[in-house]
Amino acid sequence: MMLNLKRPLAFFDLETTGVNVASDRIVEISILKAMPDGSEEVKTLRINPEMPIPLTSSLIHGIYDEDIKDAPTFKEVGQEIADFLEHADLAGYNSNKFDIPVLMEEFLRAGVDFDIENKKFVDVQNIFHQMEQRTLKAAYKFYCDKVLEQAHSAEADVRATYHVLLAQVDRYAGVEWEDKSGNRSIPVKNDIDALHQFTNINKPVDFAGRILYDENGIEVFSFGKHKGKSVSEVFRSEPSYYSWMMQGDFPLYTKRCIERIWTDLRSDNQHNRGASIKPSTAADVSIQPKTKPHQHQQSYTKQQSKPKEKGGPITSDMLKSLQDKFKK
Repeated sequence: MMLNLKRPLAFFDLETTGVNVASDRIVEISILKAMPDGSEEVKTLRINPEMPIPLTSSLIHGIYDEDIKDAPTFKEVGQEIADFLEHADLAGYNSNKFDIPVLMEEFLRAGVDFDIENKKFVDVQNIFHQMEQRTLKAAYKFYCDKVLEQAHSAEADVRATYHVLLAQVDRYAGVEWEDKSGNRSIPVKNDIDALHQFTNINKPVDFAGRILYDENGIEVFSFGKHKGKSVSEVFRSEPSYYSWMMQGDFPLYTKRCIERIWTDLRSDNQHNRGASIKPSTAADVSIQPKTKPHQHQQSYTKQQSKPKEKGGPITSDMLKSLQDKFKK
């Protein structure tokens, strides 16, 4: 079967130096771009992360420091990757929580302008976990009845992910699903908008999931002492929390999101203050007759309290007194 696509859908997978979204780097990226006409385009790049690859990570994906010592840095290939993804929606396995946040961090560090606002995101893992709850290897076996060879090779994983989604769309066509609130629907359809809606479970604002949209569409914290509280309200009552986050070890994209919220909050505050100027000014005008005399009285009192200058001619007795004082 073919996916019903209005524009390309780019499946991508990353191999990295580790799993910290804010500090780890990409060592390999593979992108399979499924086109609306059924054709495919694949781009796979090894990348020099400009930091040592921990042995624990190398043992998983098989990429060692010597394998990427001559590879380009992300800054050198970032624009090429952005151009390849420009008109495509994004898909992957656990991509909403890991691959997309890591990729956005790399774009921001490299100074590459990548517009993500109007893209759809399809996380195949979220379909799988909600419908079957298995791993990628098990998903490939379950849906495609094949054994995934070379697991943790970026291209093998991304191809497996692509074929798993095809099988999921076919398997769950017309299958009813019930959410935690008891609402029933048929969520898995051959439609990217529907898959985007179904796989973006927590409605993250910043991909790393530090900030989520609640049921009313309000941005709330998902961690720490302010978990579940409105970000705007926290920043309004505790501005230092904004400073703490901006200086802390948070992903750059998370910082960009809270900076936007902070800027919007300040704009609203300035607007509200501007709206309240007229009534307060009118009140001030009404009390000016009372305050001005008081101000004049203070000025007059100060002038009156100054010591009067002593006048009169200088006499010889005065000069003699000065000479005696200064011994001249």
